[in-house]
Amino acid sequence: MTQKYEEIPDCFGDLKVVFPKGENGLRSSPEFCLECPHKTKCLRAAIESDKGLKVREEHIDRAYTSGTLSFLERWSQKKVLHRRLKEKEKGRG
Repeated sequence: MTQKYEEIPDCFGDLKVVFPKGENGLRSSPEFCLECPHKTKCLRAAIESDKGLKVREEHIDRAYTSGTLSFLERWSQKKVLHRRLKEKEKGRG
């Protein structure tokens, strides 16, 4: 059985390219990403990166500001994110 491997594009996992912040302050994928066969893995890689963890932190802060997240939930979720970020930094060092 032969599998066809497509070349991974240079933009793979680059948060600024595949999930940029729009004029309204919200993030969304550009049209060209929707047609890419790597879109799911690419977005996962971007969100799991250090910058992606910061995006998750932005989301938590917005939820807290809008009242959909309590102080304790915000604190807990941010603690988990910061722990993951420290683990990533340890892995590089």
